[in-house]
Amino acid sequence: MSSTRLPGKILKEAGGKTMLEYHITRLSKIPAKLIVATSNTSADDVIESWCMSRSIPVFRGEELDVLDRFYNASKLYGGEIIVRVTSDCPLIDPSLIMQGLEIYRAANNNRCYVSNCFPRTFSRGFDFEIFSSAMLEEAHAKAIDPSDREHVTPYFWKNRNGEFEIRNLSQEIDHSHFRITLDEEDDFKLIKTLLEDYRAADMNFMEIEQLLKSHPELSTINAHIEQKKT
Repeated sequence: MSSTRLPGKILKEAGGKTMLEYHITRLSKIPAKLIVATSNTSADDVIESWCMSRSIPVFRGEELDVLDRFYNASKLYGGEIIVRVTSDCPLIDPSLIMQGLEIYRAANNNRCYVSNCFPRTFSRGFDFEIFSSAMLEEAHAKAIDPSDREHVTPYFWKNRNGEFEIRNLSQEIDHSHFRITLDEEDDFKLIKTLLEDYRAADMNFMEIEQLLKSHPELSTINAHIEQKKT
């Protein structure tokens, strides 16, 4: 809720639903335990209340040391395989995550890190990361760079220990220039338009990307926004 560029962004509404509700509804199609891991600052009390009113498990931890937050959420709720997604991706596609899980399981290696970001070929906003609880425990114990702890996974994808297996899900056509993520007001303007005027909540990633290709005036709404560097 304390985003500096778009305060309260995940509880902004489009079509009568919050961004967080769209996000969780799409993620609920994955056969996994879903945990909302938010911060322990008072600004995020409303997120805890929102989750509790819908019987959605919620964990609260450090605001800036998100790695610590993830680690303690994992310790509390368990699970050997962890899928990390961020709540500023309300139109995330569960089918991509399922493909990522297939890649992860095929590797048969609990030191394997899977994402669709290195290199990125999908629109920004369909991001996911998959890793083991054992890897998370190691990162929590060994990561000392503040950026590694704030962004949770650089310890993995930068292969800090030189021993991780890095795998990536990609597609043939590069759509990484499209932004379907929620960082600034114009991002919200685009997502709101997609949801209210084009029923994007019922679309998969291919349909959404094709929509943006067919209607270039849509992608220009937020094309000027630069992604913050990690």
